[in-house]
Amino acid sequence: MRFEYVEHLYSLITVPIVILLFLVFMALRKKALASFSESSTLNKLVTDLPRYKHLVKFLLFSFALLSLCFAFANPQWGAKTEKVKQKSVDVFIALDISTSMLAEDVRPSRLDRARKFAENLADGLKGERMGLILFAGNAYLQMPLTVDYAAASLFIKSANPNMAPTQGTDFAEVIDLAEASYEENNKQHKALVIITDGENHEEKALNVAEEATANGLLIFTVGVGTAEGDRIPIVYQNGQRDYKRDKTGNPVISKMNPSMLTELATRGNGAYFNLQENSDAVIKELRKRIDKIEKRDFEQRSITEYKSYFQYFIGFTLLLLLIDSLINYRKNRTIAEKDIFGV
Repeated sequence: MRFEYVEHLYSLITVPIVILLFLVFMALRKKALASFSESSTLNKLVTDLPRYKHLVKFLLFSFALLSLCFAFANPQWGAKTEKVKQKSVDVFIALDISTSMLAEDVRPSRLDRARKFAENLADGLKGERMGLILFAGNAYLQMPLTVDYAAASLFIKSANPNMAPTQGTDFAEVIDLAEASYEENNKQHKALVIITDGENHEEKALNVAEEATANGLLIFTVGVGTAEGDRIPIVYQNGQRDYKRDKTGNPVISKMNPSMLTELATRGNGAYFNLQENSDAVIKELRKRIDKIEKRDFEQRSITEYKSYFQYFIGFTLLLLLIDSLINYRKNRTIAEKDIFGV
C-alpha cells in the first residue's frame, strides 16, 4: 500500500484546526445560552433544543474531511508483482553507538554527526543492497540486506547508546557479524563501512579484517571525533548533567584513534576517511570506490502495477455528508412525542 501523492497528506492539518474551531464554537455557544437564561429555565422555554446533535453532526463532518484528505493523496495497493533482476554490491553500514560517541568534540556530538552521515550515505548508496549493524561492546544486526532505504533511514535516526547493554568498541565482532550476514556464495561483491570514533586497541580486530579481506570483503572506516578528544556527558534521570568519570573521580577523556582506523582499513583492503572533512566529499569517494566493486545479480519481487482506491474514500465522504445534511439541529417532535415504550 502507498499514497501516490504523499505530500497531499499535509492537508490532514485541517482536521485538528476544525476540531479546535468546533470546541471554540461550543464554548461560545454555551456562554451565550448561559447569559440568556439558566439551564433549567432554558429547557422549559426552548423544548426543541438538541443535546447531542451538534456533536453528531460535527463527528460526521470530521470523518468526511478525514476521508477526503486520504482521497486527495490517492491511496494505492499493489495489483501486480514481478520478479525483477538487479545488479548490486552488498553493503553493510556499521554504526558505533557506544557512550564515547556522546562526546561533543564535534558538534552537536559524535553520534549526531555519525547518524547524519550514515543517513546521507544510505541515500547516496541507493541501488545497492544495504544492511545496518549497530555496535558497542557487542554487535547487533539491526537490518539485514535489503533495498528498503526508508527503513534504513528510520533505524539510523533512532540509534542510541541505550540500545547496547554492553559498552566498549569491538570491531572484530562487527566484521564477524557482517561476514555471517552475507550470503555464503558471495565472495567478491561486498563492502563494510564502519562509522566510529575508533576506541579499540585490540590486535584481534586487525587479524579478523585480514581474514575477511581474503574472503572478498572490503572494509572502509570513517572516523568521527578529534585526536584531542572530549569528556563523555551523562544526563541523569533528574535532568542533572555530569561527565563519565574514572575510579579516581576524574572525567574520562575520549579520543578518536585515527591510527587504529587507518590500520583497520589498510588490512581490510579499503580506505580510511575523517568526518572532520567535507562529508559530501567522503560519500562521493565511498560511492566511487564501491562502484569499482564487481556487482552481482539478485532477484527480488517488485510491485510493477498499482490500483487506485481514491474513489472509495470520496464515496464514503459523500455518504457521511449526506447523512449530516439529513440531521436537523432541532429535536424531532414526532419522535420526541411518541411513546415508543408504550408507557
